[in-house]
Amino acid sequence: MTKVLTDTRSIRIKGRSFLALVLSPEPPLETWLSRLDDLASRSAGFFLGRPVVLDVADIEIDRAQLKNLIEELGKRNVRIMGIEGGRPSLFEPGMPPAMRGGRPAPDVEIPTAEAGADAKMAGANELTSAAPQAEQQAARTISSIVIREPVRSGQSVIFPEGDVTVVGSVASGAEIIAGGSVHIYGTLRGRALAGSVGNASARIFCRRLEAELLAIDGVYKTAEDMAPNLRGQAVQLWLEGDSIMAERLN
Repeated sequence: MTKVLTDTRSIRIKGRSFLALVLSPEPPLETWLSRLDDLASRSAGFFLGRPVVLDVADIEIDRAQLKNLIEELGKRNVRIMGIEGGRPSLFEPGMPPAMRGGRPAPDVEIPTAEAGADAKMAGANELTSAAPQAEQQAARTISSIVIREPVRSGQSVIFPEGDVTVVGSVASGAEIIAGGSVHIYGTLRGRALAGSVGNASARIFCRRLEAELLAIDGVYKTAEDMAPNLRGQAVQLWLEGDSIMAERLN
């Protein structure tokens, strides 16, 4: 008996963009790993559950060293989803794939300010790409969002297109990631990352500083690095060279 298949189903393949952290190791790797351990110890769970890309374009590394580095990162719960900047001879089956064409900020589909805020508050870090309409969407992209409620522990507000303003507090274990500046009109107890797409002029403002971690354009400062006289104060922070500067606001 011959069976004729009339219900042929195609496989759906969709394009999708995700926001990932990029780690750029520096030699000597042992010292760099020690610095990573220091960051992780002072900001528990910072890398946990996050997609991470390893950028090896600026270091001399062979395949054995790369495999060892990936293994060491795995021991620290840093899961590498891909490797950028690596020559073909570095790769072998079973390793994270080579990645190319990474951009500081993806072309994302941004809804209205209110809906966008709700979507970011949902805790999902997925950014949906609309490649065929990227240019039209860029023309409509908003440059800031306002979150009109406190950001609770475990929530992430991710807005690579511009500034994020929170009319309330940011709890410990929560985070704000902005392509522009971060404005907190309450207590900042969690993490605030401004200038996340390469904006060194971004700033962080908060009414009461109790942060776990602060970062501007990839330069970070943990709670232990902050001057004691700034804790509990209204503060603005900005970047000068490779240092985060801070001053109290009147």
